[in-house]
Amino acid sequence: VQLVESGGGLVQPGGSLRLSCAASGLTFSRYYMSWYRQAPEKERELVAGVTSAGARTNYADSVKGRFTISRDNAKNTVYLQMNSLKPDDTAVYYCRANWIDVHWGQGTQVTVSS
Repeated sequence: VQLVESGGGLVQPGGSLRLSCAASGLTFSRYYMSWYRQAPEKERELVAGVTSAGARTNYADSVKGRFTISRDNAKNTVYLQMNSLKPDDTAVYYCRANWIDVHWGQGTQVTVSS
């Protein structure tokens, strides 16, 4: 099983980024997919999640109205559209897949700074 994140980088406050997580080696459409993040010296926290068919989503209060999670089961990919980025959003962002087992990606760095 592989989860490969991409799309991170350096962006100014107020800017946008779109993260992608491409999955392989698993039946993607069975898995609940989520994005987590971990800032330096902080615990990893849930950012957003989406059910297997994409019907329901949930978000951390800190990103509601700014971030949107979506998935394309035909492409085995989950996305995180991040708008109105703030310096506090700076973290390593991880993709997570869970069903009867749990898998993590290696993470992608997002830095919000002027």
